[in-house]
Amino acid sequence: MDDSAPLIAQLAHLELLTPRLDESRWFFHDLLGFEESARDGNSIYLRAYEDFYHHTLKLTEAAGPGLGHIAWRTPSAGALETLARRVDAAGLGRGWSDGDHGHGRAFRFVTPDGHPMEALWDVEYYQAPPGQRSQLRNRPQKRPLRGVPARRLDHVNLMARSVPEVRRFFMDVLGFRLREQKIGERGAEIGAWLSVSALTHEVAVMRDGTGAAARFHHVAYWYAYPQHLIDLADLCAEYEVPIEAGPGKHGTTQGLFMYAREPGGSRIELFGDVGYLIFDPEWKTVVWDVTNEADLEKSSIWFGGRLPETFYTYGTPSRPFSAEPGTPPARAGGVSAEKASRPAGGAR
Repeated sequence: MDDSAPLIAQLAHLELLTPRLDESRWFFHDLLGFEESARDGNSIYLRAYEDFYHHTLKLTEAAGPGLGHIAWRTPSAGALETLARRVDAAGLGRGWSDGDHGHGRAFRFVTPDGHPMEALWDVEYYQAPPGQRSQLRNRPQKRPLRGVPARRLDHVNLMARSVPEVRRFFMDVLGFRLREQKIGERGAEIGAWLSVSALTHEVAVMRDGTGAAARFHHVAYWYAYPQHLIDLADLCAEYEVPIEAGPGKHGTTQGLFMYAREPGGSRIELFGDVGYLIFDPEWKTVVWDVTNEADLEKSSIWFGGRLPETFYTYGTPSRPFSAEPGTPPARAGGVSAEKASRPAGGAR
């Protein structure tokens, strides 16, 4: 295998921990139109209507909100074995699991900051029941009639003590490309947006100013139609779902966004469009110097209201692989699991 080829093909799914499993299910199923693929014990498996795999979201009941793991699919079975060797050589491997609903065996690992991840190859594709099969043959099921249905999983955002260390792991070990970057005082790297595809990012890494390790910032699902952000914002206001920021547009990635807190306490981004796509094989990283006032303002918000302080300070902790599903994640950044489980305030 070409040593320069990415060992990751796409973001496959993630597991979020929630102290309010039924309410979290309501948010994703009723408000965002997700379909339930399976249940097992205290976990529910869900997917958006244009996600082709068995699930892209696993909700697991726990004492507090947090990240269970993030899963990536490799481009081949051989790439999975190569990835395992490289990650083990970096000292970050955590061994193999037998798999889960919807996928086969997976190699577990952590980022240098401690975020739990796994890589896999064998997956189960979603098969819609007869009444839900779409005549649009490139759509895995009919568009749901519930809420404002999101279309597919888009990206994840991690908080880290050292952005360069985590960014180098994604680039040097997994083969991601650096698409955009934020530089702060004395040249410190405070944000990185990376991808293995034409998307501007499948993963972003931002500096955790609290000094906490391995916290999770958000997961994003994609709409493609900007109007859907307005429709969803209206429903969030109606049903008292806290909106943290937006709708608005980021300068970085040009993404139209809205951030909300699901009832379990995790931050969820709804992406109104793709922003822009990258096809240039010689792409030069876009660098924002946020010591410059113009870059500071325009990189975060191209238009729309300012991001609140919580956007930079609130994150949910990661659960170590060795912990049982019901174990509360470690306290992180001065936010207890109890406090983190309570979404902050009303709609802004």
